[in-house]
Amino acid sequence: MGTGTGAGEGRLGSAGGLLAELLDARTYRTALYLLLALPAGGLITGLLVGGVVAGVLTLWLLIGAAFLLGTLWLVGGLGDLQRLLAGLLGVRFARPLPPEYPGVLPWLRATLADPVTYRTLLFHLIQLPLALLCWLVVGTLAAVCLLGLASPLWLMNPGALPVMWGEWTLRPSPLGVLGLLLLGAGGLVVTAGVVNLLGRMWTRLAVALLARDPGAEAARREVVALRRAAGRVALGDDLGATLQDLTAQARAASTAHAVALVAPDGTLRAGSGPDAQALGGRPDRRPAPGEADVRRSVDGALLATLPVALPPSAGVPDGGVLRALYAPGVRPGSEELAFLLSIADHAGTALHAAQLIERAGARAGEQERARLARELHDSVAQALYGITLGAKTARATLELDPERTRASLEYTIRLAEGGVSEMKALLFSLRPDALEEGGLVAALRQHAHALEARHGLTVHAELKTEPRLGPDAQAAAYRVAQEAMHNIVKHARATQVWLDVHEDGQQVILSVRDDGRGFDPAAPRSGTLGQRSMRERAAGVGGGLEVRSAPGAGTQVTLRLPVDAPVQAELRLPPGPESAPPSGEPSAASGSTAPDLPAPRGSR
Repeated sequence: MGTGTGAGEGRLGSAGGLLAELLDARTYRTALYLLLALPAGGLITGLLVGGVVAGVLTLWLLIGAAFLLGTLWLVGGLGDLQRLLAGLLGVRFARPLPPEYPGVLPWLRATLADPVTYRTLLFHLIQLPLALLCWLVVGTLAAVCLLGLASPLWLMNPGALPVMWGEWTLRPSPLGVLGLLLLGAGGLVVTAGVVNLLGRMWTRLAVALLARDPGAEAARREVVALRRAAGRVALGDDLGATLQDLTAQARAASTAHAVALVAPDGTLRAGSGPDAQALGGRPDRRPAPGEADVRRSVDGALLATLPVALPPSAGVPDGGVLRALYAPGVRPGSEELAFLLSIADHAGTALHAAQLIERAGARAGEQERARLARELHDSVAQALYGITLGAKTARATLELDPERTRASLEYTIRLAEGGVSEMKALLFSLRPDALEEGGLVAALRQHAHALEARHGLTVHAELKTEPRLGPDAQAAAYRVAQEAMHNIVKHARATQVWLDVHEDGQQVILSVRDDGRGFDPAAPRSGTLGQRSMRERAAGVGGGLEVRSAPGAGTQVTLRLPVDAPVQAELRLPPGPESAPPSGEPSAASGSTAPDLPAPRGSR
């Protein structure tokens, strides 16, 4: 893993100049931490020392052991408070699930064997004297700044604040007051720098002493994050949501303050963290594949930039970069950079998958348009051409031969009816919504009518009442019937088709039979994908499929499905006024045909 340091990028130090630290919000968060460190250290030291002293003094009364155990528990509990306060410095600690112990002795044994306990105790012990030293340094600087900025008050009323030097009394002059003002203003800048310097010291101390088993815990978090990221990329439902989730997983499993995915043109694709919006912008240098570029900004923060690579088949291998911003004093290790590189690879996979889905959609649209063009040319366009010829013939013979004119008009009407049927069949193949609107019987009737109109077959449909099937079983039955009739058109050379749907006890039986040339089921054949698909659909809803055929005797496909229990229970409800359909309206299970399509020949 390659790393490097260099000049910080301008967008991370946009304030610039001497006032950068004074105007930075992190300076005031660090000052608040320094302000709270002394009372927190005094309180924690008092609790721990008091607990130990009380435990030792009362140990002979047996309650001293409880005091000592309570003090040991406070070491860890107050350590969580210290980690919470360290959030003001921009340091985040993972919060693992608390382990479960069967009793006090196992907890005591595990706590005493855990090195985190002793590191946390060391932080508690050094916090009070170190915080006191920080108060003295910052307090002295603050007092100098206050005296310098308040010097105009001394000029306006010298007698209120007399300054004696031996026998001399110092009186302020305008030039001296101006110097004091400059001293106070400069002291503010110096104080801000010292506060940030002390904040970095506390950050390093907190990371070194308060982190819980950094190696094992970080590895566990990274494994969980990569597993979730892989699942999200595999789902692939929404590219924006996938990239946003990847940045959130990267930030949650690392020590980064903010994480962002940036496009090659500098557009922010997704980000997680309070400063994620500031990570946009075109990168001045793209890291080599498999490497990370780590740079320090003017305010001490680190910025890690990792490449988002796409495979060569994507056409454009540059997928942008992943940027991770770290708080001052925090530096990622090689293992964390490797983890972030894996997240960047997941982002590249998600981008490539989105490209493939878009290409597949465009290609499917082109294929569908080509199919529609062929269908229109072979059916509707030919019918319109015939209608045109028939109309011209009728016009030419209108006065000379009325009988021929009548025959031409009848021929034209038949062609027009056939063209309408072809168009309806074509529209139905694009949107077979009769299954949802009218049920299985209505959908099969429409498909049978389309079969007659487009291929000249005679379909004898025994479709009486709507079978008691659930939505999944209805869809499977319709697709099996559709595939069976497609095979008849493609292979059977039949002239008649028998389509039947009925219930037999607790089974729904769908049968499709033809008078075609048939085949020998035992003979080895190629092209059995259609039968395999039908059997898989039947098995997917708990049914079975049987295919019977013989050379010269046609073929019969029989699908058997179990009656759907919820539907069966619903149909057994006693009819009431609230459940009866309005007068003159068919019920949902009546299997009524669509009003714009006539029933197939032979249907009942």
